[in-house]
Amino acid sequence: MRLPIAYRFSRKTVHRYFPGILVCFTVAAAARFLSDHYGAPQMLFALLLGLAFHFLAEERACIPGIELTAKKILQIGVALLGMRITVDQVVGLGLDSVALVGAGVIATILVGIVMARMLGRTAVFGMLTGGAVGICGASAALAISAVLPRNSNAERNTIFTVIAVTTLSTISMIAYPIIATWLGMNDHTAGLFLGGSIHDVAQVIGAGYGLSPEVGDISTVTKLFRVAMLVPVVFTLSLLFRNRGGKAGKIPVPFFVLFFCLFVAINSYAPLPEPLHEATVNASRWCLVAAIGALGVKTSLKSLAQVGTIPIVMMVSQTAFLAMWIIGGTWILGVG
Repeated sequence: MRLPIAYRFSRKTVHRYFPGILVCFTVAAAARFLSDHYGAPQMLFALLLGLAFHFLAEERACIPGIELTAKKILQIGVALLGMRITVDQVVGLGLDSVALVGAGVIATILVGIVMARMLGRTAVFGMLTGGAVGICGASAALAISAVLPRNSNAERNTIFTVIAVTTLSTISMIAYPIIATWLGMNDHTAGLFLGGSIHDVAQVIGAGYGLSPEVGDISTVTKLFRVAMLVPVVFTLSLLFRNRGGKAGKIPVPFFVLFFCLFVAINSYAPLPEPLHEATVNASRWCLVAAIGALGVKTSLKSLAQVGTIPIVMMVSQTAFLAMWIIGGTWILGVG
């Protein structure tokens, strides 16, 4: 007796993608275990473990699943980030704070583009690094890379950006609370500074609550507003590069951005029960860490070493620029 077509199709699909997906989520599980026990960022562990398993990128059985994880599962993780944000959280920051942080994101991306052109790199690379520094670190790098034009160096540049922005974020988590205390910032200003300039969410939480619960709350909400800036940035980049060669009938904004907006609306006006909400947030983390692992598997250390010192100078400069923007803006505008 012949099996139904749908069953045969689903079985074939599982056999095609399962080995590679299993590799990526195994890397993600190992990264989370190491992060929980040693305190370093999950993304960094996932990258390093992925790089160690680069030989699997040449294993025919694993290639389709690794590719799927690096693209589609990545997009699912970015979309589910919307479940961490509410409209009320953003409004509660105040118009002046929102304007300062939002302008800082845009200014950092523009600085990235200008620096890239001045130092002989492409504007696309400047958008990638500037977006990662300005918005939310590794997650932003992954989301932005999903809509930028693809070339032979695209994945290598993405991996480099993730490594650099994660390292800088960890340094910032240690240094910025010391700077905030030295400058005598009050709770609101310190929270705005930490949330507006540290790259990754986890490091913002660590730095903010390390000073006080009040600073932690403000810095976390500020950081989540920067995460929400993914929507206009990715939407704009989608339109920009669609007009430079995209297909006429294609929807200009990726579906994962639309779902991001949908999840923000759900979390704001029709929140899910706490267990389900926590499950979606955890699913987002798993997807993003697995996607980082997939990119690591696809990248060779030899190609990564070819990036050079100029990109490092760019990202350190962008990080310093964003920090000075927030500090200077709070002083000029009298925020806090």
